[in-house]
Amino acid sequence: MPEHPFDKHGANTGNPRIDSLVHQLVREAGPGENADLVEEIITSAIRVYKDGLDRGDMKIINTAVRELRHSLRVFESFRATRKVAVFGSARTPRTDPNYRIALKFSKTIVQKGWMVITGAASGIMEAGNAGAGRRGSFGMNIRLPFEQEANPVMLKDPKLVTFKYFFTRKLMFLRESHATILCPGGYGTHDEGFETLTLVQTGKTDPRPIVCLDAPGDSYWNDFRKFLEKQLVKKAMIHPDDLGLMFFTQDADQAVDHILHFYKVYHSMRYIKDLLVLRIEKPLTEEQIDFLNQKFRAIVRKGKITQSLKPFEEEKNVPYTFHLTRLAFYFKKDCYTVLRQMIDTINSFG
Repeated sequence: MPEHPFDKHGANTGNPRIDSLVHQLVREAGPGENADLVEEIITSAIRVYKDGLDRGDMKIINTAVRELRHSLRVFESFRATRKVAVFGSARTPRTDPNYRIALKFSKTIVQKGWMVITGAASGIMEAGNAGAGRRGSFGMNIRLPFEQEANPVMLKDPKLVTFKYFFTRKLMFLRESHATILCPGGYGTHDEGFETLTLVQTGKTDPRPIVCLDAPGDSYWNDFRKFLEKQLVKKAMIHPDDLGLMFFTQDADQAVDHILHFYKVYHSMRYIKDLLVLRIEKPLTEEQIDFLNQKFRAIVRKGKITQSLKPFEEEKNVPYTFHLTRLAFYFKKDCYTVLRQMIDTINSFG
């Protein structure tokens, strides 16, 4: 039977002497809480070598690991700060109303304590960085034969990361942001938008605000929404509620308000084994918890939604969340659109 990447025997090289050397090497590198994971990374590299993959395959693995390592280090000290990913065309001129509304959005959201992540190129991406300013910006550039030189705001900034691969770049956009703004753009914008929607819909990433923003008088996102309604909803390719994962507006302030409201009471979530834990900014009343248990009982697999004022032991790596209240329950993992509705309800208690 083929080896599964997460089978236990995949955590060793198959050679006890090499496994012992790996263990010793990691211990000599210094103490750390994640020594077991470091050993697995080294073991995986050795197994790749033993698999006899060609040099091109090994280059893909090597480059991906290096890109992820570097970008994670760049973001590490900013983890406690909310960030919004701004997508849109690199070809939008500065005179375009969509450039101006992206500029205004970014300027306003940064004034609320957020930071902005863009692809660091021209057009809408430049507007996002220009509105946020150098201190409030991250750039995640991609090496292309055209169009993708870093914009003046991000050029030579230590918060600029340049990627070779789109897949590592996409991972970091979702890993490090808490909201998504989609401005008018081409294939790349829709690629990022649909991937974000797919991952939220299927629970492969946490719920988040996804805002389609264009300038007043532009029909870009209105036409897109009509397509979704006609071709996806009416043909039952998505559930009508799935459209609720997006918010459409032509007002930069309204886009900011929508994002801030999503985090008015709700803060973040994580799984602890099979238990879904929602972190919230303040305790709920018994009546509010009873209301949640009644309204959303269909997404609770067993037991009830309960509240805790203390963090779980497994959350010790995120000390900036220790002050938050926890709601915990066993979640039916095919109801992510309804989970988003639950978060909206929790925020209404604010």
